[in-house]
Amino acid sequence: MMSSELESARAFWLAAPGRGEIRVERLEPPSADEARVRTLYSGISRGTESLVFRGEVPPSQYQTMRAPFQRGEFPVPVKYGYCSVGVVEAGPAALCGLTVFCLYPHQDRYVIPVAALTPVPPTIPSGRAVLAANLETALNVLWDAAPRLGDRITVIGAGVVGCLIARLAGRLPGCTVQLVDVDSRREAIAHHLGVRFALPERAEGEQDRVIHASGSPAGLTTALGLAGFEATVMEASWFGARPVSLPLGEAFHSRRLTIQSSQVGPIATAQRGRWDHQRRMATVMELLDDPALDALISGESPFADLPRVLVELSGNPNGALCHRIVYPSVD
Repeated sequence: MMSSELESARAFWLAAPGRGEIRVERLEPPSADEARVRTLYSGISRGTESLVFRGEVPPSQYQTMRAPFQRGEFPVPVKYGYCSVGVVEAGPAALCGLTVFCLYPHQDRYVIPVAALTPVPPTIPSGRAVLAANLETALNVLWDAAPRLGDRITVIGAGVVGCLIARLAGRLPGCTVQLVDVDSRREAIAHHLGVRFALPERAEGEQDRVIHASGSPAGLTTALGLAGFEATVMEASWFGARPVSLPLGEAFHSRRLTIQSSQVGPIATAQRGRWDHQRRMATVMELLDDPALDALISGESPFADLPRVLVELSGNPNGALCHRIVYPSVD
């Protein structure tokens, strides 16, 4: 590869709400504590990235919702994303040639501090590793929900995060897990993940833990209806600027229900004194050693098509789960 080619990179930018483009950027040489990564895959975190793509981040959350290596400012122009897997092609000798995960936007090459890279174990296919950021969210949600052995657990919303939460919860001894979604096509995914599936109107009630991850106000209403006495509904969805109306005049008070938020940025409270983000991500890599998770990759497209793909996914996802972006450097 010619040195001149390494001085530039191609990156996806949101140029206007609902319109993205690929731009050429200068790539600086890595310093002593940096590495240059050649991207193999990136993943679209459909719920959050669709809100960003449509320009629906509320101004009050501009700082909170910044991705770790975001460039630009909300609403536009902005370079956003956090599911990148690549190979270290320059940097410390111990890292060169390794496959790594990074919370970096969609870009074919980038220079990054070494501390921001997480090696992907050789037992994990690099294409599966794009799920790492969503699995980190799922792990933190379960920490916040604090299920006990033998609990009846319902996860509402069979998107990527919901499916990952259900998979982790289903591996807890004695727990019964049902995955609830309005799309009956998700039943096959639920069975693949080893959990029960139910449409909202057929879901079992009196649940000990209810985790809402559908991103729909109707899903949160369903969650309240399925929660047992003094149960907690864990809200893992992010609604952006959309208002949410809830039936709090029904059984909410008599059942003494609790609605609790969960967000991946801070470590869950119970773990915070002993865990940091590096330890959490290392655990995520161990949890990714699970071939059942490959079912969550519902499609892939070349990097050059990303502007069109995000238009389609943000407007009409049509059953999409994790859509993987493939870069020209992939053999």
